Amino acid sequence: MEQKKNPLALLPLIVFLVLFLGVGIYYNVKGVEMAFYQLPAPIAAIAGIIIAFIIGKGSFNDKMSTFIKGVGDQDIITMCMIYLLAGGFSAVANAMGAVDSTVNFGLSMIPVQLILPGMFVIAAFIATAMGTSMGTIAAVVPIAIGVATKTKLPLAVAVAAVVGGAMFGDNLSMISDTTIAATRTQGVKMRDKFIMNFKIALPAAVFTIIIMLFTGTKGTVPTELEYNFVKIIPYLSILIFALLGLNVFIVLILGIMLAGIIGFMDGSFTIMEFAGKIYEGFGSMQEIFILSLLIGGLAALIAKDGGIAYLLDRVNRFIKGKKGAELGIGILVSIADICTANNTVAIVISGPMAKDIAQQNDVDLRRSASILDIFSCVCQGIIPYGAQLLTAGAIAQISPMEIMPFLHYPYFLAIVTLLSIWFEFPRIKKKDNIDVDIV
Repeated sequence: MEQKKNPLALLPLIVFLVLFLGVGIYYNVKGVEMAFYQLPAPIAAIAGIIIAFIIGKGSFNDKMSTFIKGVGDQDIITMCMIYLLAGGFSAVANAMGAVDSTVNFGLSMIPVQLILPGMFVIAAFIATAMGTSMGTIAAVVPIAIGVATKTKLPLAVAVAAVVGGAMFGDNLSMISDTTIAATRTQGVKMRDKFIMNFKIALPAAVFTIIIMLFTGTKGTVPTELEYNFVKIIPYLSILIFALLGLNVFIVLILGIMLAGIIGFMDGSFTIMEFAGKIYEGFGSMQEIFILSLLIGGLAALIAKDGGIAYLLDRVNRFIKGKKGAELGIGILVSIADICTANNTVAIVISGPMAKDIAQQNDVDLRRSASILDIFSCVCQGIIPYGAQLLTAGAIAQISPMEIMPFLHYPYFLAIVTLLSIWFEFPRIKKKDNIDVDIV
């Protein structure tokens, strides 16, 4: 039986987006820093949920049952548990000095002739290891400022190199919340999505580095950059274990334990402080954890009342074959990111719809996961009111608008991805087009 199509059922989602975006625009006009983060996204989601309960058909108990089933969906719960472990690992690794050692080690390896592309590569590596573009920007931009000052490199150019590298790593990282959201909503393995993404992101990164070679300058990197290679091991282990195909829960637990052991050995923390840092990391994931649960419940209510079926019907009207479906998925998540200024939220919102579009048009789910992450990364990396550019601009004391012209990587990534859709690369064997679980 054909599922009912009801455009009114989309009203709760519209309320969520309009409220979240409207408050952000208001505070942005008022000149408030981090304007689009003044209203916690979960609060905006609750407003949408209330509307869904008001306009939805059936008894209150029926609607509550649907909502709870959405909140307790296996993919949603799994995603939330991964968020917690990823947050715990990041907090412990940071406490035992892994971030500083990784940053300083990378910068000490940069030849003086390659300062600008070197900062891009270092930021890319750190973001891939840490799983966060925000953490990378906060760690590397201050050093980029010092490098730019000493080498007389334009500050906006140096900061843009760091932002580009941070977005490259965040897009590929095994422990990034965007990777977790994209793979869980599509039901694919992180390793498969990584390989798919890497084949598209690498050409964009190469083009970026070539441009930087012509726009950079010679000079010196800061001296007295101390690092301990042992403290870099937890990040390397995360990459290696994940690429070997270990269960993501095992990967993160091993990473936490390895970082903890190194921290004990060098006196970074005691056993009780180690436990406290893990819990502190859990807390850092509170907003996206709660939001994922609420969005899961909201999506279930909207789907039950025919909102998802209506939206898919609208999108499918202009979709012609795989290329149209892939482009449609990209447009869907891009709009969500522009509206929410949060790439993880955008993926969580559009992921279920993207999976339906992919399955209806014979698009490999690894491909749809890759497209979701890439397009959200492109938009998040260039919108001037996103946390990445706002943070980078605040640290460097320049306007995000000054950084935007030099964000070569996100622009190249968009171009390469569109070309990959048009020319259908990388190729995927038909027999491999299966819905696989992350675990």
